[in-house]
Amino acid sequence: MKLDATDLSWSTGGHTIVGGVSLRVEAGEFFGIVGPNGSGKSSLISMLAGLRRPKTGRVTLGDTPLAALPRRQLAQRLALVEQQADTSERMTARQAVELGRTPYLGLASPWSAEDEAVVDQALDAVGMAHLAHRVWHTLSGGERQRLHIARALAQQPRLLILDEPTNHLDIGHQIGLLDLVRRLDLTVIAALHDLNHAAMFCDRIAVMKSGSIVATGRPDSVLTEDLIRDVFNVHATVERAADGCTIRFRPEDRGVSGERPTPRLVS
Repeated sequence: MKLDATDLSWSTGGHTIVGGVSLRVEAGEFFGIVGPNGSGKSSLISMLAGLRRPKTGRVTLGDTPLAALPRRQLAQRLALVEQQADTSERMTARQAVELGRTPYLGLASPWSAEDEAVVDQALDAVGMAHLAHRVWHTLSGGERQRLHIARALAQQPRLLILDEPTNHLDIGHQIGLLDLVRRLDLTVIAALHDLNHAAMFCDRIAVMKSGSIVATGRPDSVLTEDLIRDVFNVHATVERAADGCTIRFRPEDRGVSGERPTPRLVS
């Protein structure tokens, strides 16, 4: 399912957080949004997911304006995994994932064997089936994050939106989770913190700075040394290969010999 955003803006307290953002995500694409902290990634994600109404512009999901979709229909098409999602309810891991079936339940459609099977598949997909009966508050932050992904998959959406989904995960689970998401038959939009993850898994990326998109395209075309220095204020070497690129960050202020200069104290 494709998504179009046109001239999105959002502000608070007289301060513009996102200004004039337009983008198109094609059906089946893994689209990454990258940028430094405070660049507007999470605010943009909230507008794309329908949680926050933009001050200007609109979002279209398929051929339907997002604002025109009833919440139940929207939840059957789009699933969001937030950066700090949590619950205060006393529930098991499986019950947390079962919440993903809520948009499909009603008086005429009670819980069924099909719902059970969908939840089983979602737990298996994130490697959490063996912890299905654990109580939520006994789980680690990384385990809870994987369950949030499973809950989103249980919605059977056509568009999956993720806000920094690898927070709290160790490196093995970071790679495994993004690889899982890439292999799903879904359109995926993900705000990512790690540029190498974006280069490794995304078909295209948008780079944000100060609430605007400053570059869009394939990661190996967009992630240049000049752009990384300008947007992220760090020096990097970008190594390119046939299958993409790798970013190596390097310390600043090295001399000709490559040695870091000795600090001088000024009295």
